[in-house]
Amino acid sequence: MPEKRLPFTKKQLDAIMDQYPTPFHIYDEKAIRKNAREFKKAFSWNEGFKEFFAVKACPNPFIMKILHKEGFGADCSSMSELVLSQKTGIVGEEIMFSSNDTPADEFIKAKKLKAIINLDDISHIPFLERHAGLPDLICFRYNPGPLKKGNVIIGHPEEAKYGLTREQLFEAYRICRDKGVRRFGIHTMVASNELEPNYFVETAEILFRLIVEISHALNIRFEFANLSGGVGIPYRPEQKPIDLQMMARGIREKYERIIVANGFAPLKIFTECGRYITGPYGYLVAKVLHIKDTYKKFAGLDACMAHLMRPALYGAYHHITVIGKEKRPHDVLYDVTGSLCENNDKFAIDRLLPKLAPGDTVVIHDTGAHGYAMGFNYNGK
Repeated sequence: MPEKRLPFTKKQLDAIMDQYPTPFHIYDEKAIRKNAREFKKAFSWNEGFKEFFAVKACPNPFIMKILHKEGFGADCSSMSELVLSQKTGIVGEEIMFSSNDTPADEFIKAKKLKAIINLDDISHIPFLERHAGLPDLICFRYNPGPLKKGNVIIGHPEEAKYGLTREQLFEAYRICRDKGVRRFGIHTMVASNELEPNYFVETAEILFRLIVEISHALNIRFEFANLSGGVGIPYRPEQKPIDLQMMARGIREKYERIIVANGFAPLKIFTECGRYITGPYGYLVAKVLHIKDTYKKFAGLDACMAHLMRPALYGAYHHITVIGKEKRPHDVLYDVTGSLCENNDKFAIDRLLPKLAPGDTVVIHDTGAHGYAMGFNYNGK
């Protein structure tokens, strides 16, 4: 069976566990920095390109500071994320505030921080104006509906709670223009954990063509197009990473053909990736507590879905390495479980692993995004 590599040896991990009891998440700073630089380089053709790291993916202030030093901003969707950004030195237009069903105090906080406010609904215009006042720069989230196919995690765009319709988008920009707003951006996000590069090229084309149409119709100019995130990672060992160069090259071709050719350059390209930036570089380290043999074999860990909810929530695959037994036959079928009083508290179902014993150390891969971040307090865990 294909095996994923780890950035630490058994000796190094044993030394860490002597100081920090399991379970814990551990992150590979060197790999995160390298990946961040490669991502920026892929879009270096666009003057003004900026990645706004999706704080929801990994709301860790140390990692946020690392990424800020690499030139990233922060994509925030709540009061807590705004405060985290502020505390880590990310303020002003380095924050993209993309929320939905937003309380007034969050709009007030975003305005006070001078963040870029990305509105999710046309009715939010008067709400924002009443509570915080309209900013100089405003952005709207576009939902292309049936024009764009979604995927399993995010669903069909026309069924999603996010964004404005095409008709609402034209009206929203007209309203803001007439109220004196002079700076504009546009945003869309229609996929999550997508590995096909052309999916993002097609999304960029939709957004670029829309910019041209709205600009002509309303006589306004856009400063940026936020192509959002949704770029996936290879959770399974047999999967290949997305071809980042192909994606960036395809987006550039659409930019030249649509934006430049119609006289709307320069247009800044923004992204808000989270999973792609940190996802492969976080690991959940746990120990086997019990082996139970009834109708199935169960390997019970000292971690539970309070530490990693994706398998229970989405049926998601996360690779598991048993430290010190990597080269042994993977010939025993286990459900790998946690200790919550919930039957779906499982990290893996019917997973072939080496024969396990209490005390074995397991490392669950690709938990650097939506791992610790999705934790909760059920059973007081």
